[in-house]
Amino acid sequence: MTPDEARSRADEEGLDLVEVAPNSSPPVCRIMDYGKYKYEEKKKRAAGKVKAHAATLKEVKLRPGTDQHDLEFKLKNARRFLMDGDKVKVTVMFRGREMVHRKLGYRQLERVRDMLGEIATKESDPRMEGRFLSMILVPNKDAIAREQQAEAKARQAEEEAAPAAEAGSKNAKPPKVEPAAAEAGEADA
Repeated sequence: MTPDEARSRADEEGLDLVEVAPNSSPPVCRIMDYGKYKYEEKKKRAAGKVKAHAATLKEVKLRPGTDQHDLEFKLKNARRFLMDGDKVKVTVMFRGREMVHRKLGYRQLERVRDMLGEIATKESDPRMEGRFLSMILVPNKDAIAREQQAEAKARQAEEEAAPAAEAGSKNAKPPKVEPAAAEAGEADA
């Protein structure tokens, strides 16, 4: 088909003549609604971006003497980061004479690793960077999926148990207190 015929046919149909492969011999053109095509391409790109979660690096900072409760509190955040699919950098900061006792920092990082359990995998071993000792943990997808499944089952069981508990409390009558017995108890005092 000649280019003039193609243009007139596109005009008759109310569509656009779009050159698809300009480098081929002869050049390949297509009759289509170009605005609609661009819109659909944009939607496809946006859908691709939504599905892809880029793992960002989150950091949890500790000290060699961080107590158990404080450590558990900070690791609750680390666990949440890992469950969201982010990497976690655990850093132990040393000050002054603490640098002499680096073994305490290594032990602290091992405790962190043990407390996070299966949901975290070590990406890099602990290493010193100046006065900071740090290691990077990445989420273990299989363990996280198992844990999320267990949480969902627990939530479902809790929701099923809640209506039964409410029904039982509506039928139960509150204990009746007799006014004469209450007054007699006050008179004895």
